[in-house]
Amino acid sequence: MPIDDIDRVILRHLQSEGRITNVDLANRAGLTAPPCLRRVRALEDNGVIRGYHADLDSVALGYGITVFAMVSLKSQAEADLRAFEEHVATLPQVRECHMLNGEIDFMLKVVAHDLQEFQKFLTSQLTPAPNVESVKTSFVIRTSLQRPGVPVD
Repeated sequence: MPIDDIDRVILRHLQSEGRITNVDLANRAGLTAPPCLRRVRALEDNGVIRGYHADLDSVALGYGITVFAMVSLKSQAEADLRAFEEHVATLPQVRECHMLNGEIDFMLKVVAHDLQEFQKFLTSQLTPAPNVESVKTSFVIRTSLQRPGVPVD
């Protein structure tokens, strides 16, 4: 789907203000409400806009620990990679899963209420998962930038 300058304005505003009304969005994009809504729906239907969500504060919800787990697998066969991805998708503590090129196969972003909860998660759900060879972890000390989405040029 070709994306024009008006679509980019719409995307930029929706990404920064997901609760903006269609009327306000249309005004910012220089459109009336009906064509603006048609464009938004087309962007949704074509998968450019994947969804909408609230940005929640993990600490306010009691998740005091964020950890990046670097996972190496015993086998990199496609079926084994998919099986690992399917396993971590069932774990609510895993907030992101990225397959990497190189020595590490997957990078996971994991949240936990505290160190003991993370240790239990690590030893009972992640390390013993099928095909896992090793897990290296790094605890987040401070987050200075957390920017959702992508730049809309």
